[in-house]
Amino acid sequence: MPDIGIFHPQIVHFVVALLIIGVAARVVSLLPLGPRFAFVGPMAATLIVLGTLAALAAVHSGLQAHGVAERIPGARNAVQEHEEAGEWVRNVFIGIALLELIGLALASRKSVATALRWTTAVLGLAGIATVYRAADLGGDVVYEFAGGVGTRSGDSTDVKHLLVAGLYHDAQLARKEGHKADAARLTDELARQMPDDADVRFLAIESRLKDRDDARGALADLAAIVVKDDDRRMQIRRATLRVQAYRSLGAMDSAKTVLADLKQRFPNDPRVAQTIERLTGGQTTPR
Repeated sequence: MPDIGIFHPQIVHFVVALLIIGVAARVVSLLPLGPRFAFVGPMAATLIVLGTLAALAAVHSGLQAHGVAERIPGARNAVQEHEEAGEWVRNVFIGIALLELIGLALASRKSVATALRWTTAVLGLAGIATVYRAADLGGDVVYEFAGGVGTRSGDSTDVKHLLVAGLYHDAQLARKEGHKADAARLTDELARQMPDDADVRFLAIESRLKDRDDARGALADLAAIVVKDDDRRMQIRRATLRVQAYRSLGAMDSAKTVLADLKQRFPNDPRVAQTIERLTGGQTTPR
């Protein structure tokens, strides 16, 4: 088979959707709904068979894609548990799909077909538990170990995006936990990775203000940044940092001037009004 590892995320979503809807349809088909809903039974069988085929493809693509994620330090056990859970889904639903096909073949023998439908409904509900477990473990690989994130294409730019995201989130967490030195160090590395990015430059200034308690340095850096007059988002970002810096220095009149200027530039902008309210605590001017 061709290498379909890159399509693993798309394939597994088809598995989840087809099997859950298929099993739900099989349960519904057991209800006395009348001839109008006679199509539900064959639909259930079709969806379960298609979902099982998708599960076969999901396991195959996962085995092709697992190498990159498994080599991440600390991720091996999580990846292997996800693989084993995926194989359980495949094996369970191969059995269920075979029973569904047998039920279709023996549709003329109503008692046997009914018994098979009840069997596949019960087994299907149990099978959904295996689907949930495999999906949950797959989420652990992605969200706890960044398995596959930024690496699917093999493009160095995508890998750099992964590094940048890690630096950003780690810096935010370090600051939240009161580790200012770590937050400053991580933000410095982020700025080194993306020196020309405007958002990163503002993050570096925010770090200077919050992690190094250097309000004067933050104001000097803000003065060096040129922001277009019509760039509302950046104007708000710069104004917010300037107000915070002036407040740190006790220069409340200067903070008031910054907010007044922002309001004058964007008088009818709800985001600006929300920003001013947040910075002033609902007061017309900062105290």
